[in-house]
Amino acid sequence: MSIQQGRVLIVAGSDSGGGAGIQADLKSCMALGAYATTAITALTAQNTLEVRGVFPVEPGFIRQQMEAVLDDIGTDAVKTGMLHSSAVIDTVADVLEARCRNVPVVVDPVMVSASGHDLLEPAAVQTLTRRLPLLATLMTPNVPEAAKLTGLEIHDLDGMLQAARMLRSMGPEAVLLKGGHLEGETLRDVLVTEGGEKIFEGPRVETRSTHGTGCTLASAIAAGLAYGLGLEDSVGRARAYLYTALRTAPGLGQGHGPVNHGHTVRSFGV
Repeated sequence: MSIQQGRVLIVAGSDSGGGAGIQADLKSCMALGAYATTAITALTAQNTLEVRGVFPVEPGFIRQQMEAVLDDIGTDAVKTGMLHSSAVIDTVADVLEARCRNVPVVVDPVMVSASGHDLLEPAAVQTLTRRLPLLATLMTPNVPEAAKLTGLEIHDLDGMLQAARMLRSMGPEAVLLKGGHLEGETLRDVLVTEGGEKIFEGPRVETRSTHGTGCTLASAIAAGLAYGLGLEDSVGRARAYLYTALRTAPGLGQGHGPVNHGHTVRSFGV
């Protein structure tokens, strides 16, 4: 029996509000035709206004979740999100090293929620930069995350390019630095690979419904890679999906609301 491509193993935290984390990952993969499995790293009590609490999952059980999926269902891509502690990062990295060397890995270095709550322990930043870049096919930091990882101040496109190059020197095959936190009517994301640099541009959507955009984009990219699309095509399709999800956001909640994950992309092309 042939195995259907399009399996994505997501290793991330749960968002009780449904807009980010595992919930956003599952919805994004489904909308793009992929099959998502999960290893949950933490439970969060949160809504569009705040994160009220984080309940971490014991690292050994995270390993058990990952290995249970890989032993039976397998995967064509991996996406990591909220890995809140050094112990969790080391555990996930150990499994990736042992079991996922031959599949693309998208690392979204989640550090802070949209409401401003720290989702990564300060002591874990060094562990993240030491372990995950070496395993990543693609890292997808936003501007604040890239600034924290590199120590650089990022105010414009040149700063984004400099930071993305520095991040790529840490070991990932490619870096997509997302420019949504910078001002301007045009939103730019920078992709730096061994083959060169590409700048993706598009109109900014003026909305407060931006909760989970990073999770959504990274999972959408992983869904493309799981189907065998090239990196640039996967990024382009994911950005188009997120743009429509932002433009048609349902307007839920009183703070940073969720995007519309429910719209689908029927073609696997870009």
